Amino acid sequence: MIDIDDVAQAADRVHRAGTWRSVAARKRGLDAVAATLESHRRELVDLAADETHLAPARLEGELTRTIFQLGFLGDEAIGGTHLGATIDHSDASWGMGPRPDLRSVAQPIGVVAVFGASNFPFAFSVAGGDTAAALAAGCPVVHKAHPAHPRLARRTADIVVEALRSIGAPEALFALVEGHDEGVQLVQHPLVKAVAFTGSTSAGRALFDLASARREPIPFFGELGSTNPAFVTPAAWERRAGAIADGYLASVRLGRGQFCTKPGFLAVPAGASATIAAAAKAGDEPALLLTPGLRDGYETSLSDFAGLAGVEILEGGASADAAPPLTLLSTTAETVIAQPDLLEREMFGPASVIVEYDDATQLEQLAPLIGGQLTATVHAESDEDVAGLLGVLAERSGRIVWNDWPTGVSVSFAQNHGGPYPATTTNTTSVGAAAIDRFQRRVAYQGVPSNLLPPEIRDENPQRIPQRVDGSLVDPLAEGDR
Repeated sequence: MIDIDDVAQAADRVHRAGTWRSVAARKRGLDAVAATLESHRRELVDLAADETHLAPARLEGELTRTIFQLGFLGDEAIGGTHLGATIDHSDASWGMGPRPDLRSVAQPIGVVAVFGASNFPFAFSVAGGDTAAALAAGCPVVHKAHPAHPRLARRTADIVVEALRSIGAPEALFALVEGHDEGVQLVQHPLVKAVAFTGSTSAGRALFDLASARREPIPFFGELGSTNPAFVTPAAWERRAGAIADGYLASVRLGRGQFCTKPGFLAVPAGASATIAAAAKAGDEPALLLTPGLRDGYETSLSDFAGLAGVEILEGGASADAAPPLTLLSTTAETVIAQPDLLEREMFGPASVIVEYDDATQLEQLAPLIGGQLTATVHAESDEDVAGLLGVLAERSGRIVWNDWPTGVSVSFAQNHGGPYPATTTNTTSVGAAAIDRFQRRVAYQGVPSNLLPPEIRDENPQRIPQRVDGSLVDPLAEGDR
């Protein structure tokens, strides 16, 4: 039985010792984890397939993404851009009066608790994006394993510890804990300074409330729920109906609808649902969902939605089989406008809702009704004026997808995987270079002697990172390699 207080105390000692501050050490550690995961690829994929019912090919791709993500964030860490190192030398002639010597830099926030996700056993789990981002920020991590794949979590944690040990990282830099009560204790522990969570709205909101109710409230970076609506203009449907139908169905089917970016609603011209339903009759391969609990929750949400007035089942529906079929439901724009809460109903599984409209102006009536989303998709022609629609969607979602589908989330510099509540609790991203920013806080130093300053904001710049000096960006990369 792991004692949460012991784990948190050990992690906090690592934070206070500052042994993980060096950006070069962070880079070496993340690269070592990536390489060690790769060396255990076959073992990990087989274990994940056994515990999750996900196809080996899907798991192979997800592990590749996880390994890439670790290296990507390691490069970002050593690059130093995320630190925002800023130096303002003293200036007696400063416009608002004499300016003292001021320097600021982002510093690790402290011990981070990370809660793994059920639907991504690699990319959003033990060695996933939140863990990688926290380590890249210089923070110790305590990971709370998801009960959907405990053996995989334990084995991955062993590999992470082994990799970090191999480069001389402190032992308590990373730890794994299990259990519901342990997760609650972790969120409430005074030495934990931030929480990252990916999961259901109900569980996430409960933990968010605990984090907020602490004597010292801490940031809770929760990714909760999103229905990811997609909007198709009449011109786009007329010119590309077949491609849109096929792309939509492929996106809904991906991972058996257990992606946080699955398009849960599709707004199309009246009559389009028949075309989509016909296309859906071919190619569906039912498969088990991740856990029996998720299957039960999916069936309940599907049954509740199908029972609403003005909603019909086009394809699929409830099934006695353990592997549920693709299910398409249909309703009208008028029904949704009269009951906008429909757009908040997430069905975590292979189901989606087609919303038919009679007039294109109804798209701009539907868009303001959606709550916070990870994504919003628009299928339109380049010569159409949809600026108003895009503007409304940009207020309500973290990523706008144009003539594509949202289920792919590339790990890159510009990526934003977040959005207004309830998509996330903080409107930050858990994917991409900016994911590191969540686990830092800025500290300014006024008049502090150079030898007592963090190395990132010393004039000699020993870590050779970008610095903004007296308003101008100075990047040592322009002078040669670090």
